[in-house]
Amino acid sequence: MLVVYETGIRYHLSHALGLLAVAWAASRWPNAWTGSAGWFFVVGILLFSGSLYLLALTGIRWLGAITPIGGLCFIAGWVALAVGALRAGS
Repeated sequence: MLVVYETGIRYHLSHALGLLAVAWAASRWPNAWTGSAGWFFVVGILLFSGSLYLLALTGIRWLGAITPIGGLCFIAGWVALAVGALRAGS
């Protein structure tokens, strides 16, 4: 369960840094895409890392089924951030 908890921490930390990138991008290129990226990261952290934290602490196995939804939110966040940056550059 320690490995599961560490995975949650690793993704939490990397996407917290991603939120800093979103804040910088939103100040530079304010549009709906960069704002959406931030919300996707927040939801992704809650669902992905949060479910892994709860799984590691409680041992409730069905919480692992929530984790991929958080992963999809992370992917959507990075795509939204990239689209926001590309749209602002053109």
